Amino acid sequence: MLNSRLPLVDALSACVMRSHAPFYTPGHKRGVGSPTALQALIGSQALRADLPELPELDNLCAPQGVIEAAQALAAQTFGAERTWFLVNGSTCGIVAAILATCEPGDKIILPRNVHQSAIAALILSGAIPVFIQPEYDLLLDLAHSITPETVAATLDQHPDVKAVLMVYPTYFGVGGDIRAIADLTHRYNIPLLVDEAHGAHFAFHPNLPISALDAGADLSVQSTHKTLAALTQASMLHVQGDRIDRDRVSQSLQFVQSTSPSYLLLASLDAAREQMATQGQELMERTLRLADEARSRLQTIPKLATLTPKQATTSGFYTLDRTRLTVTVSQLKIDGFAADKLLHQQLGVTAELPSLRHVTFIFSLGNTEADVERLVEAWETLAASGEAGEANESVSGWEPLDVKQARSPREAFFARSETVGMAQACDRVSAELVCPYPPGIPVLMPGERITQDALNYLQHVLKLGGFITGCTDSTLKTWRVIQ
Repeated sequence: MLNSRLPLVDALSACVMRSHAPFYTPGHKRGVGSPTALQALIGSQALRADLPELPELDNLCAPQGVIEAAQALAAQTFGAERTWFLVNGSTCGIVAAILATCEPGDKIILPRNVHQSAIAALILSGAIPVFIQPEYDLLLDLAHSITPETVAATLDQHPDVKAVLMVYPTYFGVGGDIRAIADLTHRYNIPLLVDEAHGAHFAFHPNLPISALDAGADLSVQSTHKTLAALTQASMLHVQGDRIDRDRVSQSLQFVQSTSPSYLLLASLDAAREQMATQGQELMERTLRLADEARSRLQTIPKLATLTPKQATTSGFYTLDRTRLTVTVSQLKIDGFAADKLLHQQLGVTAELPSLRHVTFIFSLGNTEADVERLVEAWETLAASGEAGEANESVSGWEPLDVKQARSPREAFFARSETVGMAQACDRVSAELVCPYPPGIPVLMPGERITQDALNYLQHVLKLGGFITGCTDSTLKTWRVIQ
């Protein structure tokens, strides 16, 4: 009975039904003034529910009513001691997590394949990063997780760090040994923060990887919209234990959350929580069955392979989320980007993420048997249309590049910068983030010194058909450097 409550959804529904003259924001006045095209797209009921913080709807910054009740139910459902609803995506949760645990000059351990929101948090907080290279599988051309061994060595070298942050799971569904890493950080009495954006569903089935909170993490940020049924951008931040100052989390969230939150997003979090609390294991059982069926059938198609736990060669690949399907196209005469384009434009199947050698698909509670049929048929068509070829050339001989931090990310962000050509960039200090794909690991962060090895490596990535993100000029003909 408690799990089936929907305090926020019920309150919003009551407000939608109440007849009154609206002299408050938003300007469309419950849809009456909305453009016809928008009304046709999303419907009048959704527009009527686009309401501000009316007295009955509580206040996200200082909840004492239905939002507080909905968040308490979410904490119970996801195994937290306290949960905050996020309307600015997991991005604001990651930023708030670092702001809440690190002061200017404090050190924080985090992986090089961290989300760009963490770099924004370093700039805002003034924290000093101690980066760990994630394990990289040269054969698969995939970056996995950080390992307990590397975390232990880094903590030994930097016993004064204030927090450890890890990504769990990666975009490809790979998770590291999070329980061991949590134990290590707690020996130093510091919190483990987890970017669990792609793992909101983990707590609801025993055949999924362990959730971050169950593994002992102190704080977890989850994109409830990515793998569950909340609306896009709706996320949650969960905390347990006494290593996180909860008032500081609330204050930090006020800096990075909108003061005009969408109640459609908030209500979707309440509804998604109720759905998983009452049907979670059943829904995940079905999702796993569909993903396993697709994986099994794709493995019978010549020239195709899928990512499986059997390929784990390091503790950086400790577990795999079976609802994440990564198809390797190395034996086709096209790369993952070309395969993704054909699937989307000609075969009616749209993936989540293409890369040079892989195409990754997300299975969730919204997928159907018909989706699986269409996916398998599309790959059968694609594989039959081309001849088997040699494996695509990858970034051979990759290893962590020796880059030195000359300034903190915050100092580099606020420093005066200038644009120079590639020939002049070597030995200058980068003013921007430079992240190539493959393998998806940042080569340069703001404040790091540009080396010739880094320049050569990035040019190699471009030559192989990869692309560069984060920087002003993705062709790398020019660089933004500190004056």
